[in-house]
Amino acid sequence: MAQWTRGPSILPNQVRDKFKYEIASDLGILDEIERRGWGNMPTRQLGRIGGKIGGNMVKVMIKHAEESLAKGDTLE
Repeated sequence: MAQWTRGPSILPNQVRDKFKYEIASDLGILDEIERRGWGNMPTRQLGRIGGKIGGNMVKVMIKHAEESLAKGDTLE
């Protein structure tokens, strides 16, 4: 099986996790995720979460990057 490697991220892990759990709750599958864990969820259900997060995540990432640049932080 292919191994997923993640590069540097603009958003903190807490923000990404918050999005995932909020969307899972909105979709009514939070209980199943808590019972099975993220790694044992069917791809179709996780895809629904990813699709909902996609557009909003980009907006938040851009806002976070702009705020970091305004403060003089680097995006590394």
